[in-house]
Amino acid sequence: MRIINPTSFTGTTAWDALDIEQIDTATIRLHWTDQPYKWHINDGPEVFVVLDGHVIMHCRQERQITQHSLSPGDIFHAKDGDEHVAHPQGPARVLVIERAGSI
Repeated sequence: MRIINPTSFTGTTAWDALDIEQIDTATIRLHWTDQPYKWHINDGPEVFVVLDGHVIMHCRQERQITQHSLSPGDIFHAKDGDEHVAHPQGPARVLVIERAGSI
């Protein structure tokens, strides 16, 4: 058993992760970042939970880009095939649940 305080986790580079658990084919990871990720499409669904900080999630569908403001406690759920990129507004910590090996 362990207790994880997300606000005490800080990576050395953007999107560093603390591996928490793997359940079947899904990983649960705590990420720290202060830089945007990259546009991507996961090979399966993704659950992205903001624990600390503020993130603007950019989504692209049929060449249209929408932005969603995410605060602590907000959950972004990307389905298989949803193109997106996270842009933290300063340091942020997020819990990500996705298929193991997904980008």
